[in-house]
Amino acid sequence: MDPKNAKKRITELSDQLNHHSYRYYVLDEPEISDSKYDRLYRELQHLEEQFPQLVTPDSPTQRVGAPPLAAFVSLTHAVPMLSLDNAFGNDELREFDNRIKRLLNRTKDIEYVVEPKIDGVAVELVYENGLFALGSTRGDGFVGENVTLNLKTIKSIPIRLLTNETTVPERLDVRGEVYYPNSGFVKMNKEREAKGEPIYANPRNTAAGTLRQLDSKITAARPLNIFIHSFGQAVGHEFSSHSEALETFKAWGFRVNSHITVCRNIEEVIKGCEKIVALRDSLDYDIDGAVIKVNSMALQTQAGMRTRSPRWATALKFEAKQETTQILDIVPQVGRTGALTPVAHLKPVKIAGVEVRRATLHNQDEIDRKDVRIGDWVVVQRAGDVIPEVVKVIISKRTSAAKKFKIPKKCPICGSHVLRMKGEAVHRCQNFSCPAQLKERIQHFASKGAMDIEGLGEKLVEQLVEKKLVKNVADFYSLTKEQLAGLERMAEKSAQNIIEALEASKNTDLSRLLYAFGIRFVGEHVSRVLAKEFETFENLKKASKECLQDVYEIGPQVAESVYQFFKEVHNLETIDRLLKSGVRIKKVESATDNKFANQTFVFTGALQLFTRDEAERLVERWGGRAASAVSRNTTFVVVGQNAGSKAEKARDLNVTVLTEAEFKKMLE
Repeated sequence: MDPKNAKKRITELSDQLNHHSYRYYVLDEPEISDSKYDRLYRELQHLEEQFPQLVTPDSPTQRVGAPPLAAFVSLTHAVPMLSLDNAFGNDELREFDNRIKRLLNRTKDIEYVVEPKIDGVAVELVYENGLFALGSTRGDGFVGENVTLNLKTIKSIPIRLLTNETTVPERLDVRGEVYYPNSGFVKMNKEREAKGEPIYANPRNTAAGTLRQLDSKITAARPLNIFIHSFGQAVGHEFSSHSEALETFKAWGFRVNSHITVCRNIEEVIKGCEKIVALRDSLDYDIDGAVIKVNSMALQTQAGMRTRSPRWATALKFEAKQETTQILDIVPQVGRTGALTPVAHLKPVKIAGVEVRRATLHNQDEIDRKDVRIGDWVVVQRAGDVIPEVVKVIISKRTSAAKKFKIPKKCPICGSHVLRMKGEAVHRCQNFSCPAQLKERIQHFASKGAMDIEGLGEKLVEQLVEKKLVKNVADFYSLTKEQLAGLERMAEKSAQNIIEALEASKNTDLSRLLYAFGIRFVGEHVSRVLAKEFETFENLKKASKECLQDVYEIGPQVAESVYQFFKEVHNLETIDRLLKSGVRIKKVESATDNKFANQTFVFTGALQLFTRDEAERLVERWGGRAASAVSRNTTFVVVGQNAGSKAEKARDLNVTVLTEAEFKKMLE
């Protein structure tokens, strides 16, 4: 076939496959068999292999296949993705309606749209001239993570919008909820259990973890789906109502929930919510409420926004599903931060279609407050995005065989001391090298603000831990090129680069190494404060709690955490091994100039010209002090993008507020 005919056939096949994907994944109305679809897909693949120059971004073959990412990149939302206020019960819905009427100075009934609140992961899809260009998670509402490659693997997301009914906007930002179907979640957990692998907690967390896979092939292998429910902007296109927007989205090829109703007044809204509640157990996805929105776009604009939520919408929260079962055992589970969480092992029970075998008991205080014992019959609830929890004990069913439980004094994983700090409900393992915390600890140790070991990504760390090449962060410095070269996706040159990066990281300063240990409450700023004050590990080892608290900005919580870290023998052994392996502590830099002497700087918002760490180090290099909180003693507050309450507090206290550019000029 010549290129001209190949191009024509590729276009035909792409159009056909996109059409049939829409019929199957969005409308659930397939027109051809799976085998026929597969034949068309293979034909397209074959042609694109022959004529790679003819592959287009919207080809069905381009959903999967990109190489794994090293890390996710942040994306700023053009229009913030705000959260919703909550309503609990019908009385609060009626109060919401009255509040809107007062706000709009209106007595007539307001038309609303009621839709199920999907318990998934909020995302934004950006289309440029009808072509899917970017996809991101909600993040903090202002900045999310770029997960475009993973979102492209979800077959109900159109790569190119349908244009047969209306013209698409120049740019369109739509929002929706990605979810993991309950049927797929149950099937996956059964398969994992059969292989002896740990089962996942719930569909929502699994969907979130699946979307954050660096390798899109892993995401593609899981049955994620999506419902589109709103938009941020539609350049050059206007909608008169929310319901009109949803109908248009359907015409463009998006999957919109079929259980959405338009209601003429608040009483119809209440009935609409009751219908959604009745549907709850029959759906193949979790819902944890209903979303109510003013339908008219003009009235939405008139009602306006709060800082974090729209005034014209609310979410009615549903009660969590509950069932009764028996506690067979209570086992402390050690998390990645060292926290010991007591987990109840249950007689299996189905809650909202999902089999539940474990439930969190949170902490010892909760166990004592509810008087939970091994052998008790209990009420368990599964509240959407959290692990199932024990709500209460059915005391009338308790027998004399029921046993009390106490958090152990030694870590069940490594045998180190378990400590509960004053003011905290959680018991924690104090061993920095505890295997339960190892992967997270290692990645933090190697991160840019810590030891800055270039090339040590998540996948490599996983292999190092799984093959037991690194059981403690000090093991990094005994790795050989041969050991690294034997790992998956690790060529000899890459292995040599890692060895060189490890060698380069040995020359560090005390603040970086302190931060690398991940001591609770000790971030980059506090690490620098401690390093400046104590200068050596020996001085820190000898420091009493009182001595630590005497340092400006070190409160009792931080002092207790640092003191306990240096009292744990495993941690002292790790420090000793690091120093013996050649890690050298540079002397703390003294100020090169005192132009910032007696001046205190606070940085807030997303900085563009510097990282937060770089900016604070520059202040200290010039003799100033970087602080984390604004007070009357603050000299300057430097604001980046999306600066929050610190900027407002600075203005209230008449503290000078600087832009990054102004701060940079002060350094010249």
